[in-house]
Amino acid sequence: MSCIRFNTPAQRRQMAAMAPSMLTAEEVRALHPAPEVTETKVNRIRLLAADANPKIRASAASSYHAPAEVYEALAHDPDAGVRQWVARNETVSCDILRELAQDDDETVRGFVALNYFVPGDVMAELAEDASETVRGLVAWKSALKSEADAEAAADSAVA
Repeated sequence: MSCIRFNTPAQRRQMAAMAPSMLTAEEVRALHPAPEVTETKVNRIRLLAADANPKIRASAASSYHAPAEVYEALAHDPDAGVRQWVARNETVSCDILRELAQDDDETVRGFVALNYFVPGDVMAELAEDASETVRGLVAWKSALKSEADAEAAADSAVA
């Protein structure tokens, strides 16, 4: 006996009709505001960034509120997992992303390629990376951009 449930078209229509309405990101933020970023919070991030445990340092690297010098230090962390979190962080400066694009760890370079804010010159460099995985991520991201551009052009043609 299968544990997969197959719904009839009528059941799917009823579930869709009863589904809650989706909120926009702005509405969610208005309903659940983030706490204010204080100097105390920034100091806690600094402490996390200096912790002996690389998982704790990675947590600091993932923060959107760390000071630039914390990201700079964590970009040189001996643990590749910490550097990977710096590369994922969309608030990290382009200079740090440029530096991480040269990292010895291909996963770090892959996360640089996936970062939405990576500069075009770095993407061009990563497109020629020695790692097939990194080159594949660059190609995949480029394909997504092409698809989004085509959809936007189609939407503007309809409007």
